[in-house]
Amino acid sequence: MYCKNCGQQYVTDEAVICVKCGAQKGSGSNFCPNCGNPVPVGAQVCMNCGIAVNDAVFGAQGNKSKIAAGLLGIFLGGFGIHNFYLGYTGKAIAQLLMTVLSCGILSPVSAIWGLVEGILILTGSIHTDASGQQLRD
Repeated sequence: MYCKNCGQQYVTDEAVICVKCGAQKGSGSNFCPNCGNPVPVGAQVCMNCGIAVNDAVFGAQGNKSKIAAGLLGIFLGGFGIHNFYLGYTGKAIAQLLMTVLSCGILSPVSAIWGLVEGILILTGSIHTDASGQQLRD
């Protein structure tokens, strides 16, 4: 990911500020967070990679709730609902298929998997969604 304020690549995905300009992660609108190329003023999408760069296009980024994701994992984790919510579609489909195609025989396995992920989300060990955006409290 790249800083939307200066275009510098973040040292890690867990970074909360840019080490070059000091801007909070996600603030700014001068550069694409996906590829780091300059974005014209008022642009809705990056002309280089095509992702939405304006929050109005995609909705406020990073608005997924940690509490909602954690509770979905704990109570509906066997169906992968929390992973669908966070955008981890591959894992979600794996959990759903494991539960449904085994006629419930493997549902305890995917339920424990969901329970563990739900607890990890609530404790902060999992703190980003599939697009790398921080979960809000």
